[in-house]
Formats: sequence, structure tokens, C-alpha cells
Amino acid sequence: MSLRRYLQLDVFADRPGAGNPLAVVLDCDGLGDAAMQAIARWNNRPETTFVFPPTRPGAGYRVRMFSPAQEVPFAGHPSVGTAHAVLDAGMAGVVDGHVWQEGLAGVLPLAVTGDGADRAIAVRAPSARVVAVGERGAPTLAAPLRPFAPGRLPPALMDGGRRWWVAEVADEDALRRAEPDWEAIAHLAEGTGSMGLCAFARADPGQDYDLVVRALVGAGKRFEDAASGAANATLAAWLQHNRAVPGRDGAYTVSQGREVGFDARLQLRIDADGEVWSGGKVCPVVRGHIDW
Repeated sequence: MSLRRYLQLDVFADRPGAGNPLAVVLDCDGLGDAAMQAIARWNNRPETTFVFPPTRPGAGYRVRMFSPAQEVPFAGHPSVGTAHAVLDAGMAGVVDGHVWQEGLAGVLPLAVTGDGADRAIAVRAPSARVVAVGERGAPTLAAPLRPFAPGRLPPALMDGGRRWWVAEVADEDALRRAEPDWEAIAHLAEGTGSMGLCAFARADPGQDYDLVVRALVGAGKRFEDAASGAANATLAAWLQHNRAVPGRDGAYTVSQGREVGFDARLQLRIDADGEVWSGGKVCPVVRGHIDW
């Protein structure tokens, strides 16, 4: 048994309870795969991350990510939250506005702006590609899309490390009121090797966000994600592909999670090289130690 620094964070949030929960374990030397999986299962958060010294040149730290059921190669909100924890703990520093994270997806940069409560962190997401463009009436899509009034863009299957179906909905109200058909979404996920359905709509006028997103996971445990950096980054690639990015100068804000009791804000940015950055603020909720 070893005493290790331990945090619980709200990611993509400026206050407790608004964002996506994350547990972070620091000082992880000596922890094996089985122990990490057991801790993640015990935490029962969407993901638990474990921080180690880096092994690759240029990286500030190394992270491994686990859901309660399995190791995860890459996810947006664990990347952003872990970077915040590492910076606060003094385990890595910001160099030219970036901190570098080593993980199963390689060494990825995270952009850091501001400090303290105003700090925002964004991870450069793995490149996403269009796998297929679908039709709403197709057998695989008809049932999962039936509750959602169609928007302008067609649905598409995108691959950004994980696969998501993305589908535009007519307006914000139609998206927020829709009741997902979980059996149909699970069937879609299983049949196409995807996470499920990422439905989105343009925000109503006067909001402090540009887009509303609902990420409906049908693979494995069925649930609506409170705030998914990876799903939003994949969606951003689809919007860029169609020259339909909202906001200004390639940057926009997403509202996610309100339908399941959260109120997250994600900041998406597409840079001059076409790379997608997904991030936001992080709110620490619990600081202490875990004895494992």
C-alpha cells in the first residue's frame, strides 16, 4: 500500500458540478495494470488517469487513462484535466504556451492560456477523417435518428481514434427535447464499430455558446456524456470538412450536458494548419491522497 496524491476535478467547467468528472492519481510508480483498473473501477468516474514520469523526448509527463471497464487510448476531458493537475502539482511546466503529454496516442501538445481560476487548457486532438456519409432513411440510421428533427448537413461516420456518428438537428430546442432511442443507438454503435451518436444543433440567438451537443454513447454501457472533448473534436473535423464551422476565426463554444444535469462549456478551435484543439476550464473539487 502506498500513499499517492489524488484529485477529483470537474473538466470543461468553471464551478463544481457543471462539467465532466475526472479522477487523477499522481505518483504512480509501482502501479501495475491490474491495480490501475481496480482503482478506476472503484472510483466509478467516466475516466481515472494515472501520471508517470515521461519516457519519450519532449514529453513533460506520461499518462494512462482507464474507464471503469478498460484502458482508453485517448480522450479529451481526461487529457485536459490531467494537464491541469500536473501543472498545479509542479510536475511539468509550460514551454512556449504548451505542455506535452505522452500517452498511447503519442506525444500530444496541450495549449495553456491564463492562470489560476482563469486557466484554460486545450488538447490537439488526433486527426479525424470521414469514413462514410449516410442517409437518414438508411436502415442503420433511420431508428437512431428518428427522435431528432433533421438539420442541414447529412449524418456522417467520423474516425478520430474513436468512431462517432455525427448528425445535425434542426435547432437547439429540437435537440434538447429529443428522447434518445437507446436500443437503436446501441445497435448503431455495435453495427458500425462506433461509440454511438453525436447530435448537434446551432445555438439559439443570444446564448453564450455557438453550438449545442449531445454525445450518446451506445457502445458498452449506454449513457449520455456530460462533456466529451474527443466527440466534439471529431465533430469539429466534420464541420471543417463542410466549411460549416460556427463562431469566429475557427473558434467556437459548445454547451453540453444540460440534459443530464450538468452545464459544461467546451472551447473548440481550428488552427491555421487545420488542426482541431478541444479544451476549456478545469475546476478542482477534491484534493487529498489515495492509499493503494
